[in-house]
Amino acid sequence: MNSSAPYTVHTHELNPPLPQPISGPSTASPMDLLILQVKAFLDAAEDVEVGPETIQELLQLIADRQTTNVVDLEPTPDVEDEDDEWLPGQEHNDVELDISALFTNAHDETWTKEERKEMISFLKERGMGHFVRKYAINRAIPIPTLLLAFGIKLCPELQNRSNPTLYYFLRVAMWKELRLREKLSEYNTISDAVNLIRNSKRMLILTGAGISVSCGIPDFRSRNGLYAQLGDYELDDPQQMFDINYFRENPSVFYSFASQIFPSNFVPSSCHRFIKLIEDKGQLLRNYTQNIDTLETVAGVKRVLQCHGSFATATCLLCRRRVPGSEIESDIMRRKVPLCPVCNPPSSSTSTSTPKNGKKISKKKAKGEWDSDCEDESDAPTYPPGIMKPDITFFGEKLTDDFDRSLEEDRDNVDLLLVIGTSLKVAPVADILSHLPHSVPQILINKTPIRHINPDIILLGNADDIVTYICAELGWDLPPPTSSSSSSPSPFAGRMQPPRGNIKKRSSSGLEEEAEEGRQEPRRVDHRHVFVRTQLY
Repeated sequence: MNSSAPYTVHTHELNPPLPQPISGPSTASPMDLLILQVKAFLDAAEDVEVGPETIQELLQLIADRQTTNVVDLEPTPDVEDEDDEWLPGQEHNDVELDISALFTNAHDETWTKEERKEMISFLKERGMGHFVRKYAINRAIPIPTLLLAFGIKLCPELQNRSNPTLYYFLRVAMWKELRLREKLSEYNTISDAVNLIRNSKRMLILTGAGISVSCGIPDFRSRNGLYAQLGDYELDDPQQMFDINYFRENPSVFYSFASQIFPSNFVPSSCHRFIKLIEDKGQLLRNYTQNIDTLETVAGVKRVLQCHGSFATATCLLCRRRVPGSEIESDIMRRKVPLCPVCNPPSSSTSTSTPKNGKKISKKKAKGEWDSDCEDESDAPTYPPGIMKPDITFFGEKLTDDFDRSLEEDRDNVDLLLVIGTSLKVAPVADILSHLPHSVPQILINKTPIRHINPDIILLGNADDIVTYICAELGWDLPPPTSSSSSSPSPFAGRMQPPRGNIKKRSSSGLEEEAEEGRQEPRRVDHRHVFVRTQLY
């Protein structure tokens, strides 16, 4: 990496004025090197978990130095990449974060080349926890010494920081290394992908919105996706619709739109049924889905983890009472804000149209719709406490403990990773690939490439078409389509919603009919491990 590249703090809480870097780490003065390294560690906080005490400790170092060395900053212009996919509110940046100031070109003999290779290999196979336990705890190797194995030589002022801060430095180094997965050279072809799927005994399948698009459910980030449909709402960022803090302040905004993403009588796609087939054959370790539509459950998949929750249940924000999602369905479809009946007994239920401050609100707000022309002059809350929220994970909320527990259990058992229909933009699900052993083969099935991962085989095109082709190569028959009305696990039955926006919907059963008329083998790209499947329609 170019050490003279601009160093930009991306997180708004970590944005103090910093001296402009004037030289690379190998030639920088001691004061410059301290600023450069602190700045790099602060930048890494976008991707690596860090405590507020560590942030404060690093910011104090900068503040102390600035009193003796202040250099004006020239603003770095934002350069837009013409090739970037249209991604409003991008969470997981494809551009590699520049923390080159941490690395030194100076020769260091603390670790031999063989020792470094052994340590990095151990990290990639066993993960961060085992690495820390083996080297930092059991062998009691000082963290500044461990960092030398990663090519990081801390300046003297950073070597005597507090333990939490030193461990954060180590996590940054490990995170950087784990993102650098090398492709397994023995897997390259369609036949390799088919054989891997045939022989896998403990397959981990990671899925996203792309497997539900053919069902009539739009994805989030494509040009015709959900975020593109939020232009009529007065939002600073489309992601505000799913921001927990914004929801607490303005639940009516979410509920004015929720009916359009509420799961209904949709038919699972070929991808959903493919996962069910893998499970029926005893080969599924677990399906990690980022979707909230519950179509995996409708398809009959049992070993599924809904990483971002679902509409299947809802919880009161005040008393934490949980109910089946069907109990708030009528309010959602009427675009009303559902209230907890315990916190708001029937005698006070009229408060949805009469705020606590006694003022009437507009007809739009009374229906649960957002009225941008209505301004509340009071700071009193528009809605009473006890708002019901679907148990989907909003931005600003942590994933459930089930996610961490399942991933810890599965990482030592998985023998194949299959990624289908996701751009891997939202952490921590997007980081699953880094946390699994790097020796586990990875197959990507997606409409477009993903630049920040390095799978072994890439199959580009319509996901339903690709899994249908793979099943044909395997000699497998997909289970017949099912709908939520015929599947008991799903509480959402009896209502069919039309596709929204410009979503093109076709029946899942039609895929097999078209495949029988003439299977089309994916086309290889430049003798590489990338294949493109031309859509059948």
